Amino acid sequence: MGEFPYELGDTSTQKTFGLIVLSVDETIEHDFRRLLPEDVYLHVTRLRSGDELGTETIAAMENRLPAAAALLPPAANFDVVAYACTSASAQIGPERVAELVGSACTMAAVTNPLTAAIAAMQALGVKRLAIVSPYVPEVAEPVRAAFEAAGIDVLRTLSFGEAVEANVVRIDQASIRAAAHDVVRDLEVDAVFLSCTNLRTMDVIDGLEAELGLPVVSSNLALAWQMARLAGLDLAPTAPGKLAKR
Repeated sequence: MGEFPYELGDTSTQKTFGLIVLSVDETIEHDFRRLLPEDVYLHVTRLRSGDELGTETIAAMENRLPAAAALLPPAANFDVVAYACTSASAQIGPERVAELVGSACTMAAVTNPLTAAIAAMQALGVKRLAIVSPYVPEVAEPVRAAFEAAGIDVLRTLSFGEAVEANVVRIDQASIRAAAHDVVRDLEVDAVFLSCTNLRTMDVIDGLEAELGLPVVSSNLALAWQMARLAGLDLAPTAPGKLAKR
C-alpha cells in the first residue's frame, strides 16, 4: 500500500482554549458552546473530583491538577487554559492554580472562574456585591473573602447549603431566581454573582437583570468572557447579560 503525499497546514492563527473541568460538572461544556464564538477550538480535560464538594475534596483536587492539565493535547497552541472550579480556585489560590497548570502544559495565559469574576466586576465598576452560592458555608466563604480582598464589598452571601454535586446541577431555575431576588433584598448593591460552574444559570441571567436592574454574572459567563478577552475576542452573540456586551 502506497503512502499518499500530504502537507501540514498552519494552525497558528486559530484561537485555542483549554478547559480543565471537574468530573462531576454537567454544565460548563454546554454553556461554553453558547458563550464562545464558533471558530474557537476548545479542548476539554476532566479532573477527578468527589461526589461532594468540601475543603477535603478541594485539597485532593490540587494534587491532581497537573495530571489533568497534562491530558490536554500537547501539540495545541493554547491561548488560554482555565481551571473551571470557582470554589477550588478560592481555596487553592489563583497563583497556585496557574503554577500547577503551567507545570503540565504550555499556554499564553491561565485563568479560573474566581479571577475571571473579579475582573468582570471590576470591568462593570462593581463596588458592592451580593453572592448566591449552592454550597455549604465552608466552601462559599473563601469566595466571599477573595472578592473582599480584591476591594469589592460583599454585602450578603446566600447559600443553598448543598454539598452533593449531582444536586447542585439540578437546582431549578425558579430557585436560582428566587435566591437572586432574596440576596439583594433591602440592600444597595451593584451586581449579583451566581457562583459555581455546575449551576445552570444561562437562562436566568437576562431575566434577572431586567427584574433587578443590576448586572448578573455567573461563574461560566465570567470565565468565558475573560478567556475571550485574553485571546482578543468577543463572546458569541448568544451570550446573555450586560457583561457579554463589555
